[in-house]
Amino acid sequence: MSRVVVVGGGIGGLTAAALLGHAGHRVTVLEAADHVGGKSRRIEQTGQRMDTGPSLVTFPGVWRELLERLDTLRGAGTGARAGEPDAAAVARLELERLPDVGTYYYRGTRSELPVPPGHPWHAAWARFEAEHGGLGPDVTRLLTTAPLDRSSYPALAALGRLYGPRLTTRSYLDGLDWMPEGLREVIAIHTLNAGVSPSRTPALYASMPAVMARDGVWIPRGGVYELVEALDRLARRAGVEIRTGEPVTAVARRRVETARGTYRADAVVSGVDAHRLGGLLAGRAPRRPRRLSCSAIAIYAVLDAALPEGTPRHGVILPDRPAELYASLEAGEEPVQTMAFANYYPAHGVYPNSSPTLALLLTAPANGRSYTLDDPFVARELDRASQVLGLRAPLRERFRRTEILDPAFFAVHGSAQGALYGAVRPAWLSGPLHTPSHRSLLRPWLWRVGASVHPGGGLPAVLGGAMISTEKLLQHLGPTA
Repeated sequence: MSRVVVVGGGIGGLTAAALLGHAGHRVTVLEAADHVGGKSRRIEQTGQRMDTGPSLVTFPGVWRELLERLDTLRGAGTGARAGEPDAAAVARLELERLPDVGTYYYRGTRSELPVPPGHPWHAAWARFEAEHGGLGPDVTRLLTTAPLDRSSYPALAALGRLYGPRLTTRSYLDGLDWMPEGLREVIAIHTLNAGVSPSRTPALYASMPAVMARDGVWIPRGGVYELVEALDRLARRAGVEIRTGEPVTAVARRRVETARGTYRADAVVSGVDAHRLGGLLAGRAPRRPRRLSCSAIAIYAVLDAALPEGTPRHGVILPDRPAELYASLEAGEEPVQTMAFANYYPAHGVYPNSSPTLALLLTAPANGRSYTLDDPFVARELDRASQVLGLRAPLRERFRRTEILDPAFFAVHGSAQGALYGAVRPAWLSGPLHTPSHRSLLRPWLWRVGASVHPGGGLPAVLGGAMISTEKLLQHLGPTA
């Protein structure tokens, strides 16, 4: 049995801890905040609860793979006793499929994904979905398998045949001369989930909307934070010690230091941002990366009344000129128009709330600033969202209570200047091939998980990346007996 300390109780850290605990190792998770989940947390206003961070679950096969691995490790490591519940029973996570991926607004055109029959984009969408929609199993394989593992070769080959020499999302989509410009921009805007423009992501990102449309997007009953609580239960069930409110001050070979003491470790797993980890290793603030991914201004509001019938549950409001948005974010400047997610939850729906709630997530530069509803950029985007959604009264007039998470918040709880995914990397070093790697070459006792290793893949990439990294770590640690 080895001693492992996990720095950071985000989704990646909890996943690694659960896997290590089920394999029979002694695991301690150290989380600076008073709650686990990292960027995914639960807030409450006027008795209504809202979840921050990711709002949807995609590639549910990754979650099923995690549960299967936990059961396998439990049987081989600590030994499953008769009558003990399996991982699914402990997790108690109920995923519900949503009717569509979302509703998209671009230059006066509205469309759901999948694009419905009769829409001007439908024929092009049907062709695109036919070519890309079946890649779900291949992407799931890549999300849960190391790229150099032989079992990942067929998936990589399938993607290579599809994209050819067009290696970025932008170059691939621009090569589809039969695709309407509006649909092309709707597909391309998904790369902001990785915090960067489509010219900085692999062509793989172009396929994601079609895969999500075919395989579905999901949300846990009770909200996305239920996934965090499921991971927490799985880890604790395996004997993992989770200590919140205990920030790490230094990480060194075979030890992790906090204000409360020193934790000895045979291995350290970092679930914090690579930039922040650099400071813990060096004992001083690291140099700020030259280019940063985007940040966000997330407005979580309890509404005084329901929005009009027909308001989409998940709306995506594009800027009129996406290229200008990408350029502004690269320069660290506020754009004239941004991309906004509008996630609307009626009362007595996903959440057990008596009032409707809205999460309006504005893409913003990583400038470390604090924002209020009166800030010109926020006020302008609130008005634009109200108009695009076709509301008679401005959204702000419907807010009963709000809470805002902004770049200043994410700078404390994430990366430099509030960048959601830290430093910008070359397109070929994101996706299946990435930097930083799971294991530090200079520090063989240090392993990494979390969004800083797999930026922009959402929950599946964080879960899958933790599986890949922890599988290698378990091989390094050897048998527990």
